[in-house]
Amino acid sequence: MGQGLISTAALLAGATLMLGGCGLADSHAVWPEILKVKATEPAPLEAPPNVKQLVAGKLDSVFTAGSQPTHVRVSAPVHDPRGTGWTACVRAELTSVIGKPLGTQTYRVFFNTTTIFDRRLAGEDDNCLTETFEPV
Repeated sequence: MGQGLISTAALLAGATLMLGGCGLADSHAVWPEILKVKATEPAPLEAPPNVKQLVAGKLDSVFTAGSQPTHVRVSAPVHDPRGTGWTACVRAELTSVIGKPLGTQTYRVFFNTTTIFDRRLAGEDDNCLTETFEPV
């Protein structure tokens, strides 16, 4: 009888150790709510910055100095899935450094509330072709 009690205690202790390493009390466990670890809520997104105002005030961050951008238009800001910032498409009529018209060029810009920190010529995967643009 003593041997069976020791075996049962050892079995329970082993099972407890095994389950303890498996997230025993995480938010999806089959345990009473009081024993579960609460899942953290993602931080709410901040309101998007005014992309029109930001681009209008920082044209030199989007276009080269000699490109003389005209008819500048922007799409609505979208939360950047790569980080905590925002992204939008910017389109304008540009001129080359020798004064030849380049036509309409579209860029994908990455920004936060006060700074445009990256930009690149828009490609097919940027979805800028399907965006709706508004004048700056």
